[in-house]
Amino acid sequence: MTVIVLTNCPPGLRGFLTRWLLEISAGVFIGNPSSRIRDVLWDEVQQYAGQGRALLAHTTNNEQGFTFRTHDHSWHPTDHEGLTLIQRPNDSKGSTSSAKKTGWSAASKRRRFGKR
Repeated sequence: MTVIVLTNCPPGLRGFLTRWLLEISAGVFIGNPSSRIRDVLWDEVQQYAGQGRALLAHTTNNEQGFTFRTHDHSWHPTDHEGLTLIQRPNDSKGSTSSAKKTGWSAASKRRRFGKR
């Protein structure tokens, strides 16, 4: 089984993939091509994706039973002791969840001072 997910890619690339795979949702293609055809399709996707992103997942003979490849994603597959995991970028710039807010919450203000 092969799954290709395209995001923000040219319509011509989507049309090309429908020759070999079934488009079950916008930009999501599935099928069961041979490994040779799968590799040729992935090369075409990488060449013609433009500003878009692409993800290829396919079955293989490993402990997880599948593997995947990415093109222009900020998340990258990483091998960890034989398992393929996704490494997400550390986005500490916009993270406000660790900063603790001080003061009264809106709910406690309504309880204390009445509904207004």
